[in-house]
Amino acid sequence: MPQQLKQCLATMPLVAILRGVTADEIFEVSQQLYASGIRIIEVPLNSPQPIESIRILSDSLGKDCLCGAGTVLTVEQVEQVFAAGGRLVVSPNTDPAVIQRTVELGMVSIPGFATPSEAFAAIKAGATALKLFPAKAIGMDFLKALLEVLPKDMPVVATGGVNPENLGDWFNAGVAGAGIGGDLYKAGRDSAEVRRRADLFIAAYRALKRP
Repeated sequence: MPQQLKQCLATMPLVAILRGVTADEIFEVSQQLYASGIRIIEVPLNSPQPIESIRILSDSLGKDCLCGAGTVLTVEQVEQVFAAGGRLVVSPNTDPAVIQRTVELGMVSIPGFATPSEAFAAIKAGATALKLFPAKAIGMDFLKALLEVLPKDMPVVATGGVNPENLGDWFNAGVAGAGIGGDLYKAGRDSAEVRRRADLFIAAYRALKRP
């Protein structure tokens, strides 16, 4: 996997998902997340002014964090994220063309999957890591079974329904990372509250007792 993703996952394997953040908010919110220890941040493209937010995020934290976009659905969006300085492309689905263009541009590709066929299609297309989505609905038993057949060096990031209470269960089930969204940030939530919630997630991870 690309060195930056490997380093960020090793430092703190949580992906902050800032769906709904505005360009006016992104700097302060992202600074609070960085101060808490978060090193991977995505701005979903169905947020207000997402490309401008990604530009601000990348300019301020791009050297120290893996920054980019979520909910990326087209090749054109991949190119827009790249032009804004983003180096992370996360999708809710498996689209080989999106994955391939992301990799061609030297970016980190984390496509979403919900079946073994999608997981292996994403790997074949060159995905850097895989996003199990929606993780809570799919469940840990599915994940454990799938990990038996996935390449051992392919990181899986659980996203959708991950909270501080179940975070340890997901890591003990075998994920390499977790995407944290609504329990961390919702539109309009102030940066101090986002920091408080980030601290809860990080405390839960650091308290993790592995089986």
